[in-house]
Amino acid sequence: MIKLDNISTVPPKGVNKDDLKVETKKLVKRLGELQHLLYASASHSVLVIFQGMDASGKDGAVRRVFEECTVAGLDLVSFRKPTELDMAHDFLWRVHKVVPEKGTLTIFNRSHYEDILIQRVHRWIDMPRVEKRMKAINAFENLLAFDNNTVIFKFYMHISQEEQEVQLRERLEDPDKFWKHKDADWEERKLWKEYQKAYEYAINESEIPWYICPVDKRWYRDYFIAKTMVEELEKLNLHFPKPTSKMVK
Repeated sequence: MIKLDNISTVPPKGVNKDDLKVETKKLVKRLGELQHLLYASASHSVLVIFQGMDASGKDGAVRRVFEECTVAGLDLVSFRKPTELDMAHDFLWRVHKVVPEKGTLTIFNRSHYEDILIQRVHRWIDMPRVEKRMKAINAFENLLAFDNNTVIFKFYMHISQEEQEVQLRERLEDPDKFWKHKDADWEERKLWKEYQKAYEYAINESEIPWYICPVDKRWYRDYFIAKTMVEELEKLNLHFPKPTSKMVK
C-alpha cells in the first residue's frame, strides 16, 4: 500500500547533480533514438501519463525529456475542462479518441485520472461512481496494453507542499512566468490533503503500476523519467524493418 507521505520528493542521498545531468543528456538522446525506432517499426505504441498537483513540473518534463524526439510519431494531449460534447458521452470517450496508434508515442499532460481526482475532491461524483470509474480505467488501460501493444508509463509528479508554494509564488513574481498564474491554483492548494487521498486511491487501485517521480529538484525529475523510459523501451528490442526480397535492386 503506497502512502505518499512515506516517499521522498527529493533525490536520494549521495547522488551527484552534475553527474546525473550528464547522464540525463545521454538518456534523453537515447530516448530520441528509441522513439525513432518505435515510429519506424510500428510494432508498439507508447502512452506517457503525467499527473500531479499544480506546479509539479509536468510541462517542464515534456519540454526537457522529449527534446530529442522527432515530431513524426510524437503527440501531446492536454486534458482540460470537459466540453459540452465530452459531457454528453462517457468519461473515457474523449480519451479513447487520442490514444496512440502503433508507432506513436503520445504524452498525456493530465489524463483520464482527472475524472476520479478533481471530481472526487470537489464531490461532483460520489465514491460508488469513483470505484466504478476506477474499474473502467483498469479495463481501458489493459485493453490498450493487450490489444494494441501499448506500453503505458504513468508518472505521478511527487512534489512537496513547500515546493509547490515556491513554484506558485515564482509565477506571481517572475514576469516571464506570470502567464502561468491562476488564482484557482491557490484555491486547489487548500485541498491538498483531499487530493493526496484521491491520488493514493488511484495509485493503489491501478492494475498497471505508477512510477512515483520526485520532482522538488527538476534535474532529478528529468533523470528519473528518462532513465525509466529508456530502460523499459530497451526491453522491446525495437529495430528498423528489414528490406524485403521484392525491393528493386
